[in-house]
Amino acid sequence: MRKAYLAAAGVIAMLASAPALAQTSEITIGITTTTTGPGAALGIPERNALEFVPKEIGGVPLKVIVLDDGGDPTTATTNARRFVTESKADIIMGSALTPPTIAVSNVANEAGIPHFGLAPFPVTPERMKWSVVMPQPVPIMGKVLYEHMKAHNIKTVGYIGYSDSYGDLWFNDLKNQGVPMGITIVDEERFARPDTSVTGQVLKLVAANPDAILVGASGTAAALPQTELRERGYQGLIYQTHGAASMDFIRIAGKAAEGVIMASGPVMSPETQDDSALTKKPGLELNKAYEGKYGPNSRSQFAGHSYDAFEILKRVIPVALKTAKPGTPEFREAIRQALLSEKDLAASQGVYNFTEKDRSGLDDRARIILTVKDGKYVPAK
Repeated sequence: MRKAYLAAAGVIAMLASAPALAQTSEITIGITTTTTGPGAALGIPERNALEFVPKEIGGVPLKVIVLDDGGDPTTATTNARRFVTESKADIIMGSALTPPTIAVSNVANEAGIPHFGLAPFPVTPERMKWSVVMPQPVPIMGKVLYEHMKAHNIKTVGYIGYSDSYGDLWFNDLKNQGVPMGITIVDEERFARPDTSVTGQVLKLVAANPDAILVGASGTAAALPQTELRERGYQGLIYQTHGAASMDFIRIAGKAAEGVIMASGPVMSPETQDDSALTKKPGLELNKAYEGKYGPNSRSQFAGHSYDAFEILKRVIPVALKTAKPGTPEFREAIRQALLSEKDLAASQGVYNFTEKDRSGLDDRARIILTVKDGKYVPAK
C-alpha cells in the first residue's frame, strides 16, 4: 500500500512539474532567405547576422532553422510549408527578396504563425494579421529622396527598376509622392534581376536627359545601371533605394558609385548618430560583431533586418511566455499580441511601434541619406 502511495505521489509530482518543463522547451524559428542566385548579396548578410543573435530568450532555447530559397517564390513557399508542417515553427522569417517574401507571408497567414518579412513587401489585408515588415517601407525611404531632389531643384526624373514587385513598389511611390512634389517622370525602364546588361534601357534614359535618375533595384544588381549610366556619359544625380545600401554596391560599382545619393537605414552609419538615438547602440553592436568577423567595411543593412527581428523577439517573447507555452497556437497568438502591446522596440534599423494597421511600425528615425565619397559612405548634403 505504501509503495502504491509513493508511486501515485511520484506521478502527481511529475504532473505538477510538467508546466515548468514545457516552459523550457525550444522555441522554433524557421528562416528562409536567399543565399544563392542573383539575390545572394542580400540573403548572405541576413544569414551571417544570425551568428550574433541570442541563443535563448527568457530562459528558453531557440531552435533556428535556416533554408535557402534562391530568391524563388515557389521554393520559398515550400520552405515555409516545411516550417509549418515538419518543424512546427513558432515564428517564421523571410525572405531576402520581395517576391518570395510575399509567398512566405501568404503561408504564415494561412497557418496563423507570426512572420517577420526581411524584404519590403506590400502588406495587403489578407497578410496583415500575422506579418510584420522589418525593412523600412518604401514611402518612408522615398520621401527623403524626393525631398533631396526638391532641395536641389530637380524637376525631371527618369526611372529604371526591377521588372517585379520591388520595382513596382518604387515606381508607384515615385508617382504617388514624387509627382505631387513637383517632379515630372520623363522615362520608365525595367530590367530583370539576373540581367547582365541594361544598355538599351540606359540609352533611352540618357536620351530623355532627365535632371536625375532613380534606380529601383537592390543588392549588387543595383550597381549595373549605376555603372552603365556613368559609362554612357550621364552627368546628372543618380539616386539609389535602400535596397542598394551595402559596401558590396561600392565594390561592384567602383568609381561609378562616387556621388550617388542613397536612402539607407541608420545601421550603415551609427557613428554619426546622436547619442540619444535609440538606433545607435544596437547599430554599433551589430557592426562591431559583423566587421569583427567579416572584415572592415563589411557592414550591411541587410544584416540589420534579421538581427533586428531578434532584437524585437528579445522584447516580445518574455511577454508571450507569461501566458502561453512554445509549440502551441496560444503561444503564437501571444507573440502576435505582444508585438502590438510592446512599444518603442529599439533596433539597429529603426524604432518599431507595430499596430494592427501599421505592420512596419517605423517613422523617420528609420532613415538616413548617404552619398559615396572617395569610396566610402558619408552623410549626404
